[in-house]
Amino acid sequence: MSGWKSSRICVWAIASIALSLLGILPSRAAEVKTESRLQDLQRPATTVKDWLAQTSTPIEITGVRLNQTASGLEVLLETTSKQPLSIVTSGYGRTYVANIVNARLALPEGSFRQDNPIAGITVVSVTQQGANGIRISAIGSEGIPVAKVRQSNGNTVFSLTTPTVPTAQIPQSAPPEGETALPQTPTQPGESTPEVQEEIPAPQAPAPDGTAQGDEEMEIVVTDEREEGYRVPNTSVGTRTDTPLRDIPQSIQVVPQEVLRDQNVNTLDEALRNVSGVTTNSGPDSFSEAGYIIRGFGTSSRSGGNFLRNGLREGGDILRDFTPNIERIEALLGPASVLYGNANPGGTINILTKQPLRDPFYAIDATIGNYDFYEGAIDLSGPLNDSKTLLYRLNVGYQNRGSFIDLIEASIFTISPVVSVDIGERTRLTLEGEYTERSIVSYQGLPAVGTVLPNPNGEIPRDRFTGEPDGTINNTITRVGYRLEHQFSDNWALQNVFSARIQSNEPGNEFYILTEDGLADDNRTLNRQAIDNTVDYEDYDLATYLTGKFSTGSINHELLLGIDLSSSFLAFDRPSIIPTTLDIFDPVYGRATESSIDAFDGDQLTRTLGIYVQNLVTLTENLKLLLGGRFDLFEQDFRFQSDIDSASGDAFSPRVGLVYQPIQPISLYASNSKSFLPVQGTAFGGGAFEPEGGTQYEIGLKADVSEQLSATLALYHLTRTNVTTEDPDNLEFQIQTGEQRSRGVELRIAGEILPGWNIIASYAYTDAQITEDNTLPVGNRLDNVPENAFNLWTSYEIQQGTLQGLGFGLGLFYVGERQGDLDNSFQVPSYLRTDAAIFYNRDRFRAALNFRNLFDIDYFEGSLGSNVFPGAPFTVLGTVSWEF
Repeated sequence: MSGWKSSRICVWAIASIALSLLGILPSRAAEVKTESRLQDLQRPATTVKDWLAQTSTPIEITGVRLNQTASGLEVLLETTSKQPLSIVTSGYGRTYVANIVNARLALPEGSFRQDNPIAGITVVSVTQQGANGIRISAIGSEGIPVAKVRQSNGNTVFSLTTPTVPTAQIPQSAPPEGETALPQTPTQPGESTPEVQEEIPAPQAPAPDGTAQGDEEMEIVVTDEREEGYRVPNTSVGTRTDTPLRDIPQSIQVVPQEVLRDQNVNTLDEALRNVSGVTTNSGPDSFSEAGYIIRGFGTSSRSGGNFLRNGLREGGDILRDFTPNIERIEALLGPASVLYGNANPGGTINILTKQPLRDPFYAIDATIGNYDFYEGAIDLSGPLNDSKTLLYRLNVGYQNRGSFIDLIEASIFTISPVVSVDIGERTRLTLEGEYTERSIVSYQGLPAVGTVLPNPNGEIPRDRFTGEPDGTINNTITRVGYRLEHQFSDNWALQNVFSARIQSNEPGNEFYILTEDGLADDNRTLNRQAIDNTVDYEDYDLATYLTGKFSTGSINHELLLGIDLSSSFLAFDRPSIIPTTLDIFDPVYGRATESSIDAFDGDQLTRTLGIYVQNLVTLTENLKLLLGGRFDLFEQDFRFQSDIDSASGDAFSPRVGLVYQPIQPISLYASNSKSFLPVQGTAFGGGAFEPEGGTQYEIGLKADVSEQLSATLALYHLTRTNVTTEDPDNLEFQIQTGEQRSRGVELRIAGEILPGWNIIASYAYTDAQITEDNTLPVGNRLDNVPENAFNLWTSYEIQQGTLQGLGFGLGLFYVGERQGDLDNSFQVPSYLRTDAAIFYNRDRFRAALNFRNLFDIDYFEGSLGSNVFPGAPFTVLGTVSWEF
């Protein structure tokens, strides 16, 4: 608590500055105007705020008409007003959106909607948004429609051209002759979204009354808007192509940038709270390998394809700290071996990083909080040449913090440059790098006896430190890679992607672990081991895949063919292991050294080759079939001291799924998928173990509740087989007779309920048990898996008036009681944590206060062995951000 008093003064200083700026800063929208040539039109103000002050009533839209054109569709808004329109444009997935902020609908039916008006556009709608705004939305069947805006005889016309370029395109195809096109929605997260390009018609002879004939020119205030929202309609993690979520027969959940920003996420743990069915076995201050449980089964970076970075496998130790170059998190729930190879069956986490923008973008963030939390970040992006064929992005961040746990300190520095170059009209090369330095005092949690279990000596304080102050781990992580994309035609594209990740731990890193026997018989002496540890990782991944669209008669195909190569090397050296003890109730630090025990060293090399094929077949407009299969070859060489062991094998991972859409907003799906994971070791009498297997059956429903709000309901049955258990006839060996089963229900909703009101929420019921084992009782529940868990985060930002830009957020995170170990010898209690936020956006300025654990409850994040990890008490973070 030493840093709380000083940090509190700084936090409230930030709040005071933010509130004082309410009446000082300019309007939050930046306008791009075109000059009017009409003599009788009053010149509008230079900002939307001033313009709204001049206009007392919104413009009435008295009619909406659709006209088919040679290149697409016209949406005509009928109005007799000569006032200028203020239009804000954006786009996401396959949806083009135009918000007119100074108009209202005067239609007898109240709103307008037309399904499938032409081939290539599935829905056009015009709806009222608040008292003084309307929203025009157009959803393309293959991609976002190309758009332009003009005036005709006093009416506003949105000309939409149907998209012809496949979603996985790199450059966009040329627009129809004579029209100005919107850029296609970028395939990389964080790129600019479409902006309106206005057409200025040629002057025409005036009519007798002095007005222009035919197409008139009328000033339109246009604002460019980057992609925003809690709902992300498209993703690549489920198919390796940019596919609408509603077309994928498997549950996929996305935590977008806006949620990460509103919650002020600074650890991976906090980000994954927004994904249903995900829990952790440790805490954010633990240096142990990040372990997350998805659908009942553990996942880790060392187990293969459970963690990805931009679609490639992430090896080594997962960085729990949240670096500033992260754009969003994607979670594919269930087996994913058909795309990413060997992995545990629970699910796959894909971390997407920020990519270069075509327009200049500069941002700076600063955050302070209690427990001596200080963080700063810089985000720079834009073109490096006039033609915008050479783009860059640079993220730099530094964090220095303490902890509610005594004596823990940590720091992290990261720099992430990205350069993208268009080699030709259809070829793009992206070069990426990242360098991270991290230092943290190691921490292994608290004994269960004295925290979640009674201890005759009393309760162990939550902030008790069980290591040593000099037990600091220092390491560096270096990543380099490239992505080469080439489009052969409008329908065929090739990608070649490479990534190298090198993690080095400095020699002499000493950390402290709690031994299996934990507390001594007196229930106060803690048995520990001081380990002088050096671990190095090297991971190399190369992926090449071809995507194409073609038809066989009336059936459409989206084909994926790919090959993956990977190599992972782990080397460890532990020159000394020293047993030490600590009085947990009256600690005196400065280890009591006993005689060291035998140390060890070793290494492991794993090589894999995977070949896969996938076909998304559109049988009819509302019926889609997903077929996929992958064949993997793998080899493992393991050395421990002088003992050398080798293993090799192969595996086939199929996936089949069906999606039926009875109506456009509803998708019903069913799927079956499998996974595999090589198992290290040998059975009695020799011979390598068979890979573990995972088999999942899933059915579900995906619904677009509105154009900005979506929901998913999933029911699954997941079985893990070939689990190693103790060999009853040869106690020093293991056999593969174990089986574990998880089944459950998940519900998720994400998006915008009303203008300015966003929500992301989910619920998970999970029944995870041991179904076969030689030593553990059948029916025991899997550890760290609650039966019931839910999360809710909702925020609202005032849309107009004096307090426009002021917003509030509220979060509820509930995790039910779960078993602490596979023996089910103790339980970790349930908890309900409440978070809150208050923020203010004004033009390019943002200030926010985030409150975590608002009611300061005592709770535990998870358990590992006989240890538990307490959750953080009441925490405040204050952030100031500026874009320029």
